[in-house]
Amino acid sequence: MSRAPQNPSDPLPEPAPGSQESPAGAGAGADAGAGPDAAPERPRGILVIALIVAAEATALLVAAAWYGYELVTSAPVLSFGGAVFTLVLLLAFSAWLYAVAHFLFRGRRWTRAAALVAQLFVLTIGFPTLTGGVVWAGLAMLLPALTAIVLLFDKRVISYASQSGGLPPAL
Repeated sequence: MSRAPQNPSDPLPEPAPGSQESPAGAGAGADAGAGPDAAPERPRGILVIALIVAAEATALLVAAAWYGYELVTSAPVLSFGGAVFTLVLLLAFSAWLYAVAHFLFRGRRWTRAAALVAQLFVLTIGFPTLTGGVVWAGLAMLLPALTAIVLLFDKRVISYASQSGGLPPAL
């Protein structure tokens, strides 16, 4: 069997004499648009996880805005530098989660680990919140995080989120 050329400007290989293979390398039963680079269909779990991560990023952005407002309206703080650092961390983590949600939706491989770590952080805040008596806020953190963790290990999600980005090899 012949393979399609790696460089699009290279000519297609000629089929062997007497073979039934077409010059493009597509057999009679092959899909016209599907090839080795065709992305699998996006499962619903990816959409759910991406929405959960984007909602968490939005919650962090709202918390950062509220924290910044309280900082500007002269709320007393022990360390102004520490308060600004906390605000910058909230904004940076929110931006990071938006990026994770976006690229998870597009099926990038690295986002599964980032989404899992984010959900584990939410669990570490959600459990003490729940057991500390703030039941609704604790449940609002725990239920989406648990849902996302379960969906991250679904085989369809793993299959879809295994794209490496289509970049050429480094070496």
